[in-house]
Amino acid sequence: MNPHLRPLGLPLETQAAEGLPRRFWSVAEIEEMVRAGILDEDERFELIGGEVVPMSPKSVAHEIAKSEINRFVQRAAPDHLSIAVATTLRLDARSFVEPDFCVFPRGLTLTALDGPAVLLAIEIADSSLSYDKGRKIGVYAAFGVREVWVVDVIKATTWIHCRLGAAGYAEIAEYPGVARLEPMLAPELAFSLAEIGVHPAAEATSR
Repeated sequence: MNPHLRPLGLPLETQAAEGLPRRFWSVAEIEEMVRAGILDEDERFELIGGEVVPMSPKSVAHEIAKSEINRFVQRAAPDHLSIAVATTLRLDARSFVEPDFCVFPRGLTLTALDGPAVLLAIEIADSSLSYDKGRKIGVYAAFGVREVWVVDVIKATTWIHCRLGAAGYAEIAEYPGVARLEPMLAPELAFSLAEIGVHPAAEATSR
């Protein structure tokens, strides 16, 4: 991505509730604070346009869904694909996100990974559903991630965002747990939530 171009939808500055400007942070500054111990390396947050966005603690249903999806995709992945779990996806100097799964061509290092190189990003959401389907989807679109799935673990449904264009994702649809989901750029990873054992949260947490 051209570093002189600002992705659509990302403001140049943010305003606090009292109207005072806030200081932007860079990815390099955040990483240096982690190395220095100022920030705990296990603390969960994302950096969106220079603004630190805390992430909610993971629920049991979230971890069950993540475990089952991981078990399937790691077994199904062909040799030409790599799948990173809970990796940091650095989008530019002021933004990084933490998708639950990131599918990309094998041979591409994580340090070289950017939005257009991602074949599929998967987010697993419970209390974070509105953020994952809202502001975060806008960030993925702005940085050229071509397909994003948001798995709603409460209902065991999946929101698929694809057909990226100038105005964002042209196709957005919710699919039930029994529907077979096929990534556009990684069809070998097709599955349904039901067949891999991901069920609505009330059922999942009772196991």
